[in-house]
Amino acid sequence: MTRRPPVSPAAGGRALTLALALSVLTVQQARAGLFDDDEARRQIRESSQKTNDRLDTVAKGQIELANQIQSLREENARLRGQVETLTYELESARKRQQDFYVDLDGRLRKLEPRVAGSADARPAATAEEGKGAAPESSKKPVNIPVSDPVAENREYEAALNLFRANKFKESAAAFDAFAKAHPDSGLTPSAHYWQGNAYYSLHDCRRSIDAHRQLVGKWPTHTKAPDGLLNIGVCQQQLGDSKAARGTYEAVLAKYPESSAASTARQRLKK
Repeated sequence: MTRRPPVSPAAGGRALTLALALSVLTVQQARAGLFDDDEARRQIRESSQKTNDRLDTVAKGQIELANQIQSLREENARLRGQVETLTYELESARKRQQDFYVDLDGRLRKLEPRVAGSADARPAATAEEGKGAAPESSKKPVNIPVSDPVAENREYEAALNLFRANKFKESAAAFDAFAKAHPDSGLTPSAHYWQGNAYYSLHDCRRSIDAHRQLVGKWPTHTKAPDGLLNIGVCQQQLGDSKAARGTYEAVLAKYPESSAASTARQRLKK
């Protein structure tokens, strides 16, 4: 029977020390591994929290942006409605003003004298009378054109009806034809006035000024002359000639101080 050699006390002590050292090392490694797992979990949790916070911030921003867009849409719709309302009211006011002037024109025409005959023929007759009395048999008949008030009124009304129907181009042409065909008619000043208004409605301020100047220059005492001069100033202002417009408004105040056109001119001078 083989016997093991006896183990010395020193060798046994070294073995025990080695075993204890291995045990301590194993425990430390286990603790280190556990610590690394906890740290990784903590970092994951923090990263997840930060990500959630960012997502919440982005979501809130998107909601606020959507609310702002909706508010802007509502405001835009409200403003569009106001513009449509103001446009309708402006067009209605313009139509009422147009109807008022047309009605006023009809009333004034009943009071305006009708000129019969040519202006060139009358001075000739006067000069002939100043030469002395001549025998009736020696006098030659003078061909004096006689106007037809009914025909004139019919032509004038046709042009005015075109204006009422907002056919401004056709109306301007009709009034121009009337003025050329009947230069001495009592309706010719009014024809120039409405011709100027028709051109103004066509946004042709230069031709509107020309038409109104025909009225103001030839018939300065006509009932429509103050408004015609005022319209010249309005057109000059729209053409960007503020200096000329101001001079025209001041002329309205000087020539027609009691007219409604003077009141409007005074208001425009204050602006």
